[in-house]
Amino acid sequence: MTEQVPIRRDPGYRPRLLDLFCCAGGAAMGYDRAGFEVTGVDIVDRPNYPFASRFHRADAIEHLAHLITTGEIERYAAVHTSPPCQAGCALTVGTNASRGWGREHVQLIPELRTLLDASGLPYVIEQPTGKAPVRRDVWLCGEMFQLGVLRHRNFELGGWSMPQPEHPKHRGYVRGYRHGVYRDGPYVAPYGAGGGKATVPEMQTAMGITWTDVREELTEAIPPAFSEHIGRALLAALRPVAVAA
Repeated sequence: MTEQVPIRRDPGYRPRLLDLFCCAGGAAMGYDRAGFEVTGVDIVDRPNYPFASRFHRADAIEHLAHLITTGEIERYAAVHTSPPCQAGCALTVGTNASRGWGREHVQLIPELRTLLDASGLPYVIEQPTGKAPVRRDVWLCGEMFQLGVLRHRNFELGGWSMPQPEHPKHRGYVRGYRHGVYRDGPYVAPYGAGGGKATVPEMQTAMGITWTDVREELTEAIPPAFSEHIGRALLAALRPVAVAA
């Protein structure tokens, strides 16, 4: 594990976290609750981003490269990224649409990882479970947090580590049709429409996201409970330094 970034720990100080490919801020809200000051970056306007004064419209990879080149990356203590899984999952193709929508999908993770390593900061790369080329350092499920969705997600951790939580047994099915058979259950499917899938209010309740009612944004979001759990471990892993009087 690489040496971790020193941060101040004076009263009231909140280390800055860069939230790349931020969408509507599901991850951002969790990191905020964990104790970070979060700045979001996305290639399209996100008027529902919960920290509007700290949102930047930009290409996430280009913005990260600029911060590294100029040294401005030193303002941050850590980076979270949720790159579009264009090569591995149809659900989130729309994020950062200009890089892949309607064309051959571009795999952003290798380029992103190279830049994150060059930043020298501890980082997180979040992806759905499946074929995405991320290390499965930690994976989370909604049942770990008693949520109304399962939403399994993999998290690659760069420059730091945290324990893998126990995965409780699922309490039943995800509500809806599968292979022509309808099943009821304690979880909803937070994507698509019809076929027993969740309504927008059900998606909001199941994931704990109240600040956006845009179905596309809810479909792409991770529950804040996931990033709050990771954020608390990340905050504990950052090495404090003395603060001058």
